Amino acid sequence: MTYHEVPESAYAALMAVLGPEGLSREEDARLAYGHDETEDLSYPPAVVARPLTTAQVAETVRICARHALPVTPIGGRTGLSGGALSVHGGVGLAVDRMNAIEAIDERNLQVVVQPGVITQVLQDAVAAAGLYYPPDPSSRGSCTIGGNIAENAGGPRAVKYGVTRDFVLNLEVVLPGGEVIWTGANTLKNATGYDLTRLVVGSEGTLGIITKAVLKLVPLPKETRLMLVPFASAERACEAVSATFRAGVTPSAMEFMERDAIAWTLRYTEGLPAQVTADPGAYLLIEVDGDHADAVMRDCETVLGVMEGHGAGEVLFAETSAEKDALWRMRRSVPVSVKAHSVYKEEDTVVPRFALPRLLAGVKEIGRRHGFTSVCYGHAGDGNLHVNIIKGDLPDAFWEQELPKAIREIFELTVSLGGTLSGEHGIGLVQRPYMDIAFSDVQIALMRGIKAAFDPQGIMNPGKVLP
Repeated sequence: MTYHEVPESAYAALMAVLGPEGLSREEDARLAYGHDETEDLSYPPAVVARPLTTAQVAETVRICARHALPVTPIGGRTGLSGGALSVHGGVGLAVDRMNAIEAIDERNLQVVVQPGVITQVLQDAVAAAGLYYPPDPSSRGSCTIGGNIAENAGGPRAVKYGVTRDFVLNLEVVLPGGEVIWTGANTLKNATGYDLTRLVVGSEGTLGIITKAVLKLVPLPKETRLMLVPFASAERACEAVSATFRAGVTPSAMEFMERDAIAWTLRYTEGLPAQVTADPGAYLLIEVDGDHADAVMRDCETVLGVMEGHGAGEVLFAETSAEKDALWRMRRSVPVSVKAHSVYKEEDTVVPRFALPRLLAGVKEIGRRHGFTSVCYGHAGDGNLHVNIIKGDLPDAFWEQELPKAIREIFELTVSLGGTLSGEHGIGLVQRPYMDIAFSDVQIALMRGIKAAFDPQGIMNPGKVLP
């Protein structure tokens, strides 16, 4: 794997564009921008560029193109597939200084944002206007809109409202040659030419750098009910998921946590209701929202009937805002708690929701055969199961040489159930070796052709997505 240093001539040109506040090759900065949340991986760029404007991004990319230097877009560094790691060195282009919410259009239910805006900051800002931006990854307090768009992030409320791509209307993008384009129009319908917006969303920074986004908003729901439902077994909890939708209810969130996920989270999270213990085999965290209290309560009653029919234990209703916050804090703390326990590999499998029990059972069987432990949780409502494989005391040789064989089995099972490799974390660096499971040679060739059309030099986030 070739590592590209930045020659002095290129560094001087970058300094002239960005100034000392926007460019650094100090080791501390390189290390800080050389990792995300993927395992314990670290790939520092040769230099860190932190532009303030689209014009600075474009000129930075032009300089890199002239010198054939890799450019790795970097957002909030919360990714779990290594998508923002500068594996080939060159320039790590961080957008964290481009963090303005430029306009909230209450008449058209739209917002214009720069890529470095923190997701929760955006949500809070539009909520103050009575509006709602639903995509909410677990890392919403630190992840950025640009990164969310690059990875097509989801989160708990994707089950009802959709993932990031469903809220992106238009994008300003700097292409690998330094050209600046808008990908679409600020309209709800657009049947004009190829859909470049959808192509860029989820492309993981391999086709260009997002410098501005026009996002769709919806009215903020007036009523929300949240319940925590215990089950004796994880399989029974998963079976109840599909049954809820067949009963005619679409929750705004439906989250799954197995026993180990709860047990580890209880060690690291304070202020949880006393009823939350690690005794059940699994929990479902179910949220129902809407504009009318009566309708929301009717949906809750239907959900409770489904849960009881699948052997649920005593349901905990969150009665206050503090209790709701505590339960959501517990769910969002699961990945942090797992990481505090051990280095781990997180697989972001997704299947049709009816196949979720078979996927969970299969993952556990593969773990037993290969000798590893997994902690599973995720967005059960849309069939998205996060499989956390724990390193613990496993030998490095097993972790590096044998575990990939087991992961391949997990992905083969997932695809055989009608699913695919990633629901929201992307492919990035660590899932590239498994792309042949989900795609044929013809499909991979088409993707390579798209990449070459956008980036003939291959400088934009090289070493990601395509095998």
